[in-house]
Amino acid sequence: MDNLIMTSAEVAEGAALPRCHEVHTDPDKPNAAMNAPAAMSQKSVEEKSPAQWAYERLILYIQNFEKTLDNEHEIAMGFTGGDAGILRIEGMGYFDPDIVTFYGSDPAGGKTQLVQHVSQLNVLLRAVTKPEPAAEPTRIGFRLAADLSKT
Repeated sequence: MDNLIMTSAEVAEGAALPRCHEVHTDPDKPNAAMNAPAAMSQKSVEEKSPAQWAYERLILYIQNFEKTLDNEHEIAMGFTGGDAGILRIEGMGYFDPDIVTFYGSDPAGGKTQLVQHVSQLNVLLRAVTKPEPAAEPTRIGFRLAADLSKT
């Protein structure tokens, strides 16, 4: 059996960012944890509130999903268990210890906000057509990831 030698930085990163495992029909599709911002591994999971930890992982999923979109589509989220519809994601945040919130608009352009307890978190990411065909698509994932390094 081979011995595995890890640097102290690798051990610290492993404790701060647990393993993520995904399998896709496209073998070249990256998993959500690939290219995680360094800020995510500055604190261990135990040092983060459930809200912060959920928020950070959602950022990875949002970024990954946005990488699959063409210039005609933006990211939105669907709601489960009701008739609430979808929300075009324009912002996201958390309120320690256990609340995650999404800001955006509905398909008619109405201002929308979802406030959700982490124990109820169930998000469906959807591709929706941009409201203005000529405009550049709005990408929230990279802004969310850049913000992690500030906190």
